[in-house]
Amino acid sequence: MANWRTRRGGGRAWRRPAGRRAQIVILGIAGLLAAYAYLKGRDSSLPAILAGQATVIDGDSISIGGWRVRPEGIDAPEWEQTCAGANGTAWPCGKTAARELGALIRGASLTCRPTGFDQYDRVLAECSLPDGTNVNAWLVRQGWAVAFGRSRLYASAEAEAKAAKHGVWVGTFERPSQWRERQSE
Repeated sequence: MANWRTRRGGGRAWRRPAGRRAQIVILGIAGLLAAYAYLKGRDSSLPAILAGQATVIDGDSISIGGWRVRPEGIDAPEWEQTCAGANGTAWPCGKTAARELGALIRGASLTCRPTGFDQYDRVLAECSLPDGTNVNAWLVRQGWAVAFGRSRLYASAEAEAKAAKHGVWVGTFERPSQWRERQSE
């Protein structure tokens, strides 16, 4: 019977490449450190406050001073999304949500308090008008967005809008997250 260190047919000793396991471990650690440095650098570049004139991108995305901002805890209909009115007629709820957001913030300086980044590198933030109006809550309360995320921070505002049949709640609609999922199929 051949020794486990010996191959059949040549009698040469089989040896594991020296240090291969150590190289893999070192590369793994280097990768983790690089990922940590990237994420740490990204978090440290997050401003404490974003303030200034905002430009509306869509119903739940704005731009302030070159930063793309997504109001945290809400989800507005997508630009191309339609909803059904009380009589079943389709209407452009995504475009309407963006237009209503634009009407709310027009000419005002927003103050946004960032909490992090989303998967698209937009700044997640709670934004307010100079009079203290919470823009995130206003959008949900008026029915131009729904509460979104694990915390459902604006669930009570959504319940108010639904009960009053404001915005998208006037008829039927598909939640924006479900609409996006269906579009990607």
